[in-house]
Amino acid sequence: MYILHIANKNYSSWSLRPWVLMRALDIPFSERMHRLGSETLTDFSPSGKVPCLVDIATVVWDSLAITEYLAERHSGVWPTDDKARAWARCAAAEMHSGFASLRGQHPMNVGQRVAVAQRSPELLVDIARIERLWNDGLARFGGPFLAGREFTAVDAFFAPVVYRFRTYGVTPGGAAAGYLQTLLAHPAMQAWETQALAEDFRQEKYEAELAQIGTVTADLRVPVAPA
Repeated sequence: MYILHIANKNYSSWSLRPWVLMRALDIPFSERMHRLGSETLTDFSPSGKVPCLVDIATVVWDSLAITEYLAERHSGVWPTDDKARAWARCAAAEMHSGFASLRGQHPMNVGQRVAVAQRSPELLVDIARIERLWNDGLARFGGPFLAGREFTAVDAFFAPVVYRFRTYGVTPGGAAAGYLQTLLAHPAMQAWETQALAEDFRQEKYEAELAQIGTVTADLRVPVAPA
């Protein structure tokens, strides 16, 4: 069975992608969770980062590489239609390598809600591009997911964006607004969120980021465990 090494579910956007993909496609795996910043990861990950997939003697240590490794072994990772598949790969690759302002200014935090006073022009460009991209995929392939009727890897790659938009009060226009709700309601996303909210520990680095972004209006996580 695959072993998927991940980090804290509340914060780790990169870990979410392969986890939610494998969960949505019923690909069996066991999970190893590592608290960000508190463990040495080079024992199993050549890059010292997560996610990292271990398949007996094979180690795959990048989220997009994990996706392609799984696609070689399991059906449904990418759309079967060639046009949809090409579009989905382009969109996932764009997410994998781009949107630096969104990542930096709206980090993933599943359990909190933040009122943002102001967004930079660069962040607004990223948000507008994602809105156009989502609406394009939904119009081309008919929804309810980005490349058609089924959840595929491109949805997994935008799963962290869905949490980011909700946390910071971003509402995309057009069909993209419904897509956001569709992804939040997916059973695999619900499972991740439930487990994220149950984490009874915090990491100050990531908590402190939110105070610089805006005002925290809600924290839905369980209380911090006693020291």
